[in-house]
Amino acid sequence: MNMNPEGGHATASETSGLVKLVMLSLLTGAVIGLVIGCFRVVLDQLNTARTDTVNWAHQWPVMGFILVCASVAATTALAAWLVQRSRQPAAGSGIPHVEAVIEGKLSGAPLLLLPIKFVGGLLAIGGGLALGREGPSVQMGSNLAHFLGSRCHLPTTDRIALFASGAGAGLAVAFNAPIAGAVFVLEELVRRFDTRIAIAALGTSCSAIAVASVMLGRQPDFNVGELSNPSAWTGPIFALLGILAGLAGVAYNRLIIQTCALFDGLSHLRPEVRALFIGAMVGALAWFAPDMVGGGDTISQQALVGGIALGALPLIFIVRFLLGPLSYAAGTPGGLFAPILALGACLGLGFGHLCPQFVIDAGATPVTFAIAGMAAFLTATVRAPVTGMILIFEMTGAFNQALPMLWASFAAMAVPTLMGNTPIYDDLKARTIGVAKTM
Repeated sequence: MNMNPEGGHATASETSGLVKLVMLSLLTGAVIGLVIGCFRVVLDQLNTARTDTVNWAHQWPVMGFILVCASVAATTALAAWLVQRSRQPAAGSGIPHVEAVIEGKLSGAPLLLLPIKFVGGLLAIGGGLALGREGPSVQMGSNLAHFLGSRCHLPTTDRIALFASGAGAGLAVAFNAPIAGAVFVLEELVRRFDTRIAIAALGTSCSAIAVASVMLGRQPDFNVGELSNPSAWTGPIFALLGILAGLAGVAYNRLIIQTCALFDGLSHLRPEVRALFIGAMVGALAWFAPDMVGGGDTISQQALVGGIALGALPLIFIVRFLLGPLSYAAGTPGGLFAPILALGACLGLGFGHLCPQFVIDAGATPVTFAIAGMAAFLTATVRAPVTGMILIFEMTGAFNQALPMLWASFAAMAVPTLMGNTPIYDDLKARTIGVAKTM
């Protein structure tokens, strides 16, 4: 017997409406998988080309330095120019815009947003800005879902469900993490459990990953060796790491908002000029440390195999801590997740190295703390602990590290909440709405 979510009998129209939503979610996910899969493939090629170009340019110390700085500055400025000329909400992560649309505070963007986010994201992230691929992926996914939902004349509630689910599918493909993509929809975007949204989210993530896996494969994004099961009685050790991550997350959120406000205050300079200046600084850093720029996957991978020496961790953490907000202030497409994961991995690995007795007592290795640090730092900034833990599970395959992540995320969630710090996407959402009103 068919029942509706409120417990009554489902009508024939409700049943057919659900069938239509299911079928459309699978179709939407497949399209998203193709588009975001292509985005990831091209971005990987650009990241490799950037590193090769920097190495090649070192043949000429002076002219090579100028060339690298100028090329990163040019790609950053071009990405910002595309955003400004399109008059679409394509700057930054895109997640705040998605949340504002779901809440009815902004309207969905036309399909023009898709190529702007695609090309702009490639230019900015491929050029070397410390931004994540998940931001453009989430917004492109929601944009495709909005277009298809409108074309198929879905009712408003189902159109919102498909819109949110498209965003989750974008996240799923960005990190090869289908479960995290579906959970992200419920925990972060709509912040409630809704049966129809859950069905749509699961459907879009499934079909998106099925299509994208043809191009990307199904292996986890990070290679992590076999890890032992930490002792069940060492939770307070990982909670201490979570406290540190919570404090660092509060500082990072504040720095992002302050840096954006600082560059917004330079209103006498065109946005493209501000982006040019930021790009030149990133290019200078790329000349001296090519692995330090970009989304941060290289740093995360090195941390997850214990390949970063203790002496180098403070410098890497500080540089990336400053570079992320600076890159976000450029006004180009790009997200926050990937840079946050790199910071969390460095923080956790450093904690593990500095507390050898804790590590031994925990029956763990420093890499265990790096994994817990990733989940904790993401929780501290975004306040989506379930999404964060599942995301790390799927990206690392370290499913036996649930307890360390749980303890660390618990503390990392509590500290910013007790301090009254606003989740980063709530602050950025208010900023996005303010900018949209001026466009």
